Amino acid sequence: MMKKVFTRPRSLKDIPTHYCPGCTHGIVHRLVAEVIDELEIFDRTIGVAPVGCSVFAYNYFDCDMFQASHGRAPAVATGIKRVLPDRVVFTYQGDGDLAAIGTGEIVHAAARGEKFTVIFINNAIYAMTGGQMAPTTLLGQKTTTTPYGRDKEVNGYPVKVAEMLSVLDGTAYVARVSVHDPAHVVKAKKAIKRAFEVQLANLGFSIVEVLSACPTNWGLPPAEALKWLAENMIPYYPLGEYKKPAEVG
Repeated sequence: MMKKVFTRPRSLKDIPTHYCPGCTHGIVHRLVAEVIDELEIFDRTIGVAPVGCSVFAYNYFDCDMFQASHGRAPAVATGIKRVLPDRVVFTYQGDGDLAAIGTGEIVHAAARGEKFTVIFINNAIYAMTGGQMAPTTLLGQKTTTTPYGRDKEVNGYPVKVAEMLSVLDGTAYVARVSVHDPAHVVKAKKAIKRAFEVQLANLGFSIVEVLSACPTNWGLPPAEALKWLAENMIPYYPLGEYKKPAEVG
């Protein structure tokens, strides 16, 4: 009999997803599900899906899920965690949802030190609605609303969410990772696991920003999109742990 060395996480449903070819949402979904399984918190985990490409996350994670209005996932997560403090609560949000429409929600949830975990997908674009400029769109990057490239004089500078939230007293763990190659996928999983461990230790607000590829709206083949992420996004959005409590090592 052959030994099984790789299988689908229990916390992830065995169904096809709606994501475009080359989209890295699926990788992050798997990492979150693996962490839930490894920490043995499946039976008490509650996820919050917002609006955006990840709007159907409730179809893929096999734990209890709530649907929030656009940008309001932190508010919904706050309510769930305060009413059910023994549950493990996470939101799964994109950059348009978290860094634009939900900016106030995420900043104040972090400032209050709400004890839930945020998985923040930064693909530098509004993907679901047609490829418009997002708060995280890079300078010079072309989108449907910046056809000549993002201009700092007109559109301002890209928002660095990890750096912004790391200075707030309520945040306990802040990290930025990438999933553009296997080595970085492994590092991303470690950060996601740490973020959940911070919540389990009741230490405060935790967030992992994940640099993610969007081949469709970037107008690139999947392999080229991963290369573009590494060469363009990482220099502007440096990877690493921006804030870490001593209790989690």
